[in-house]
Amino acid sequence: MSDKLKSNSLSFFESLIMGVAGSAPGFSIAVAISGLLATAGFVSPNAVLIFALPMLGIALAYKGLNQKFANAGAAYEWTKIGFGKPFGYFSGWALLIATMVFMVAGSVPLGTATIDLINPALADHVLLTTSIGAFWFVGIGLVLIAGIEITSKVQIVMSSIELLILFSISVAAFVRTATGHAVNPFSWAWFGFHYSRGTFASSALIVVFLYWGWDVTANLSEETRNDRPNAAGNGGFLSVFVTIASFAAFTAATLMLFSLRDASGFSDNLIFRVAAAAGLGKAGGYAAALAMILSGVATLETSMLQFSRTLFAMGRDRALPGYFGHVHARTVTPVRTMYLLLAVGLAMIFASSFMPSIASILADSVNAIAVQVSYYYGLAGLVCAWLYRDSHRESPVIFLQYAAAPALSAIALMTLGVYAISTFDTTSRIVGIGGLIGGVLFFRPNGYRRAAAPA
Repeated sequence: MSDKLKSNSLSFFESLIMGVAGSAPGFSIAVAISGLLATAGFVSPNAVLIFALPMLGIALAYKGLNQKFANAGAAYEWTKIGFGKPFGYFSGWALLIATMVFMVAGSVPLGTATIDLINPALADHVLLTTSIGAFWFVGIGLVLIAGIEITSKVQIVMSSIELLILFSISVAAFVRTATGHAVNPFSWAWFGFHYSRGTFASSALIVVFLYWGWDVTANLSEETRNDRPNAAGNGGFLSVFVTIASFAAFTAATLMLFSLRDASGFSDNLIFRVAAAAGLGKAGGYAAALAMILSGVATLETSMLQFSRTLFAMGRDRALPGYFGHVHARTVTPVRTMYLLLAVGLAMIFASSFMPSIASILADSVNAIAVQVSYYYGLAGLVCAWLYRDSHRESPVIFLQYAAAPALSAIALMTLGVYAISTFDTTSRIVGIGGLIGGVLFFRPNGYRRAAAPA
C-alpha cells in the first residue's frame, strides 16, 4: 500500500458532474423542498436564491484555496494551514460527522423511491424503507471500493439521466400551470422578503442542506487532471449554478401546482407528486422515482468519496490513526476508510429504523448536518479571506472574490449555525452538537504515531 491517490483520473467535465451530483438536485428537491415550504411558505423561492449567495461565496473560497493547495483533505488541510492543527482537525471532523449522518438521510429516501416503483402504499413503512436503503448503501460502497475511474463513469451516466428527467418534469409542470391548472398563480411576491416571524434563519438552515455537497470536487483534486487551470475548483463553483436553477424551478412549480398545506406534507416524494400533478401519468411517476433513485445513489456516492478522502488525508497526516492513510495497491483507493464507513453507516441506518416516521428521520438529519456544514464551510471561508487578505495590492477583483466574499459568507453561515442550535430538539442537539464535541475523544495535539506501512 502507498499514501498516493491515483492522479489524472478525472477531467474537468467529470469534476463538474461530481459537483452537481454532490448537491444532488433530485434528492435534495425530494427530501428538503417540502420542509422549506412548511417553514418559509410562499417566499420559499426567495430563500432558495438569497441563501445561495453565501454558498457561492464559499464556492469562491474553495476555488481560491484549491488553486493554492490542492489536497484530498480540502477544508481540513486548508484550515490546518491557515489556523493551525486543532482547527484543521475539527474542520475535518465536522465533515466526517456530517457525512456519517447523511448515510441515514441519504439511504432512507432511496428505500422510499424503490418502493414507489413497486407499491407506493408501503412508502411509510420505516423498517422496510431503511432495510432497502441499507442494501443500496452497501452496493454503492462496493462500487467506490472498485476505483475512482469506474465511480466517475457511473456518476456521469446517472447524473445526466437525472438532470434530463428533472428538466422534463419542471417544463411539464410550468406548461400545466400555464394552461389553467395552477392552484396558486405565479407571483413575483414569492421572491420577496415577507418571512413570518422566526422563519428566516430556519429557512436558511434548510437551504444550506440543499446546496451542501458540491465541495466533493476539492476532495478529488489530487485525482483530477489539470488540463484546465484549477479544474477541481472551477468544477465545484460552476456546479452550484446548475443546482440553483433546479431548486428554484421546482420550488416555484410546487407552489403553483399544490396548496401550501399539501406541498408541506410531501416528506420525501415531492418529485413524484409534481410529476403526477403535471399530468405525466404513470410514466411520469416512474421517471420521478428513477430520478430520485439516481440522485440518491449519486449523492451517497459523492458523500462517501468526501468521507473517504478526508479521513485518508487526516490519516496520512496522523491527525487520525495512520491506518487510514494508505490506499489499496490495485484499486489505488483508500479502502480502509470505506470499510469503516460501511460498518458505522449500517449501524446508524439500523438505529434509524426505530424512529417513529420517515419524516422525523429526515428532519433531524437535515438540522444536524446543516450545523456541521455551516461550521466547516465557515472555517474554509475565513481561511481563504485570511490567506488572500493582502491581495488588494495585486487586484481589487481578486480581493473581492477571495477575501471579501468568502469572509462575509463565512460569518453568515457560522452565525446561522450558532442560532440554529437554540432551535433544535433533543435528537438534533445530540447528533449535531454531540457529534462535533465527540471529536475531542480522538484528538491528539501531537498527532498519532506513524504506523509502518504494510508490506
